[in-house]
Amino acid sequence: MIEIIAGEKGKGKTKHLLDKVNEEVKSANGSIVYLDKSHKHMYELSNKVRLINVKDYPINNCDEFLGFICGVVSQDNDLESMYLDSFLTISCMKDEEIRHAIEKLDVISETYNMKFVLSVSKSEQELPDCAKAKIILSL
Repeated sequence: MIEIIAGEKGKGKTKHLLDKVNEEVKSANGSIVYLDKSHKHMYELSNKVRLINVKDYPINNCDEFLGFICGVVSQDNDLESMYLDSFLTISCMKDEEIRHAIEKLDVISETYNMKFVLSVSKSEQELPDCAKAKIILSL
């Protein structure tokens, strides 16, 4: 399952994402990973959530990012959810790759029975139809 929090830059998506992950961790049976572009939100996250700064790794395009995601998934059999803040930035994604990335994340999600929650800095109208159906919050 993929859930998307969409909205233009500066609308408060990260706050909603942090609130959601901190609420979920209270009842989680498995582990939760939070991917971000820095360590800025480290103290706002529960200490039970694993924070990964994607910028610490040499990722240059969308396919490398998807490979990175698969690597994280392969190392944790208990992985329940992944939260991806600033999705378009951390994935080094070009606009036309959004559909491809959503389709691949759907496959990973179904195969490994886990959830992805993405914050996407685009308005709902700018997203492809495959992403619009997954929006849980539009700011």
